[in-house]
Amino acid sequence: MVFCLKSDMPAWVAVNDPMERKTSIDLTEDEVLVLFEWLHRINERPQIEFEDQAEQRAAWNLEAMLESANPALFAGDYRERLQAARDRIRDADG
Repeated sequence: MVFCLKSDMPAWVAVNDPMERKTSIDLTEDEVLVLFEWLHRINERPQIEFEDQAEQRAAWNLEAMLESANPALFAGDYRERLQAARDRIRDADG
């Protein structure tokens, strides 16, 4: 299964407001699990240094999108699924 952050607007619609233009990225379920966990840890740190508050907002928004598309978060075996995803993604020499 591939997770995709997709635009809610047809490609042919001209949108002048940059805040309304969307970009899509495809992520595997493993990537969603690993990225969500990493972002969650980063966003929970009180001392994280963002150069601009917009970076923090974008990180929060991405975490929320990943969370809403990640049913494994509510599974009783979440930690095992996360570890398995990490094992599959990790470089062979990592």
